[in-house]
Amino acid sequence: MRQYLKYLKGDSVVWIISVLMLTFSLVTVYSFVPILIKIEGGSPFNYLYKHFIYVLLAFLSMYWVHTRNPKYVFKLAKFIYVIAVLLLIFTMFFGLKVNDAGRWIRIPFINLTFQSSDFAKLALIIYLSRLLDAKKAVLNQWKEGVLPLMLPIVIVCGLIVKDNFSTAAILFSISLALLFVGRVQLKKIGVIIASVVFALFLVIIIHKAIPSLNLLPRYQTWENRWLNHDGESVITNAQALNARLAIHNGSLLGQGVGDGELKEFIPEAYADFYYASFVEEFGLISAFFLILLYLILLFRVFKIGLNTDNLFQTYVCVGIGMLILSQASVNMLVCTGVFPVTGQNMPLLAMGGSALIMVSVSIGLVQSIGRSNKSQLEDINKF
Repeated sequence: MRQYLKYLKGDSVVWIISVLMLTFSLVTVYSFVPILIKIEGGSPFNYLYKHFIYVLLAFLSMYWVHTRNPKYVFKLAKFIYVIAVLLLIFTMFFGLKVNDAGRWIRIPFINLTFQSSDFAKLALIIYLSRLLDAKKAVLNQWKEGVLPLMLPIVIVCGLIVKDNFSTAAILFSISLALLFVGRVQLKKIGVIIASVVFALFLVIIIHKAIPSLNLLPRYQTWENRWLNHDGESVITNAQALNARLAIHNGSLLGQGVGDGELKEFIPEAYADFYYASFVEEFGLISAFFLILLYLILLFRVFKIGLNTDNLFQTYVCVGIGMLILSQASVNMLVCTGVFPVTGQNMPLLAMGGSALIMVSVSIGLVQSIGRSNKSQLEDINKF
């Protein structure tokens, strides 16, 4: 193991957990795709091969990013943000629609899809981290400090919320948490929350009063999911119920790899309902171990961020750590019935191209920061 880790700089624990999860995802995706085969056809090997390509691209992306100097990310932060906004705008008008939600861009020639919000999440965290560093002396002022921070948050979350409320809500919450870490006053954060809630309430009123505008095409879905909690239809109720039954069926030790029965009746068993399928086949003990791995990953990412004297790098690590944990937590809470059904998959484990690659790029960036800090420390120790 050590002979391979010497080529991977940064935090060895983060590398071990990341590679372990990426490798393990091959097993679970192969096991969890029967429902996809029923709907779209094909064979498990086809989906396994496709996922293997994504895992390979994800690892190579993680490795390449971790070899770069994080100062280049700092310099390119605004450019990355602008690209993300342009992609979101393009997706809004020309995106591929699935279940009335236009979230995907089809990449020409290779016939693969890319979810622009996956890129936008990381782009916003990077750009907001740079702004927090640049505005640290004027964060007590609205005009010079807080409003320039809120503008990119509102733009990105506003472009995402139309078709993906859960992602917009998670990203907005993480952004507010970063503002808190950056020492923006709680009173100002409270005013921001109240203003956004009021604005959203106003848009909902306009949407209901003038339906022809179609401001929120998925509003009925959101309303039913929150009010009914188990979903907007009998079908979705069955999805949520089957997910909870799968967890119950898993018991302590699980049914065994490939032996889960309810995964064949849970749409997105390999993504949005990954945790339920995992518990059914591997059991609650393994589920607690999975939660522990995510918590260790969060701790190590935070530790890398706190070990640097560069505020930008600290904010980036904190933001990425919260993003990974929040996505995993929402997936678990949806599967257990605590949260209404929504589309958040398990980072590093679920099947999905852009999500898998972007979370790997995020971890690669964290490792780049850790690698840079270790190099600086080694240089200091030489004198």
